[in-house]
Amino acid sequence: MAFPDLSSVVHPALRAELRWREDAATVSPRRDNNQTRDWRTPLEMLVLGGIWGGSFLFMRVAAPHFGPAPLVQIRLALGALVLLPFLLRARRQLTRAHWLRFIGVGALSSAVPFLLFAWAAERAPAGIGAIANSMTALFATLVAFACFGEKIGRWRGMSMVTGFVGVVVLASGDTSGTGVALAATAGTLAALCYAIAANLIKHYLVDIPATAVAAGTLLCAAIMVVPVSVLTWPSTPVPATSWISAVLLGALCTGLAYGLYFRLIGRVGAPRAATVTYLVPLFGVAWAWLFLGEPVTLTMAISGGLILGSVIVSQRKPVIARVSASEPASTRAATDVPDVCARCQT
Repeated sequence: MAFPDLSSVVHPALRAELRWREDAATVSPRRDNNQTRDWRTPLEMLVLGGIWGGSFLFMRVAAPHFGPAPLVQIRLALGALVLLPFLLRARRQLTRAHWLRFIGVGALSSAVPFLLFAWAAERAPAGIGAIANSMTALFATLVAFACFGEKIGRWRGMSMVTGFVGVVVLASGDTSGTGVALAATAGTLAALCYAIAANLIKHYLVDIPATAVAAGTLLCAAIMVVPVSVLTWPSTPVPATSWISAVLLGALCTGLAYGLYFRLIGRVGAPRAATVTYLVPLFGVAWAWLFLGEPVTLTMAISGGLILGSVIVSQRKPVIARVSASEPASTRAATDVPDVCARCQT
């Protein structure tokens, strides 16, 4: 039985694409070693981890001047604009039901968690949100267990408890900034939203390309946030640094990064590409320390170690019998169907 993977830490819509890539890798087990061991792979993984880790830095810089809703509005609009070509390419596949699902999933995968992270960025160091975001993979397992009866197992159960302990340590720590406990709570709730959306997409939107799902959910989320962002738009001039951070947050961290991620999946496969998410909290804390002078406290180090360690342990897959290479691809794919449909799953 497969378990929720690390791609849900970044964005729920990516996970359907990961499933497709994993099936493709199973059908064609022989990979070009020169490709998978290419020097570009570790370089792109470092770049991608740095970009996604930088999103918490950009929120920390821009949120105090824009406010949560206007910043999220810019982020969603630019991210949707960058990914719009993928949505247009799949437009003939979309039905009214798909758009209704985009609205619901867009709220859980983008609008609500982005607002929570932006709100947290006003009140606590950037590393707090980056570390709390790591709980997404654990929450995805919990949602699959609670709502769809998926077994967790001893190791995953222990890792979930360890991860929750890490969140408690993070929320109770003494770090610079105000409202650290509330910010950690907001980040944890955002991770829970990501996890719920991941399960919903896996169940209701597997028939649409992941890039189109990402674009559609971002577009719907951007429309949802418009009324609040208009009412709370800053009345004073916003510094240039905050505008630059907002643009980078939307175009780079929410739009272009997905293209780089899919390129990485195509070269090295989904399992290896998913390990890039291990780098996100590390870069999030590092950028905040380097550019904002935010200290890395003992509490942050302990909580980060607990959460990240628990996520790594939770991704250990059970040993299964090897499938013969001569077995038809349709037979192998069929074995994944019950698992795909058993959980609401970007």
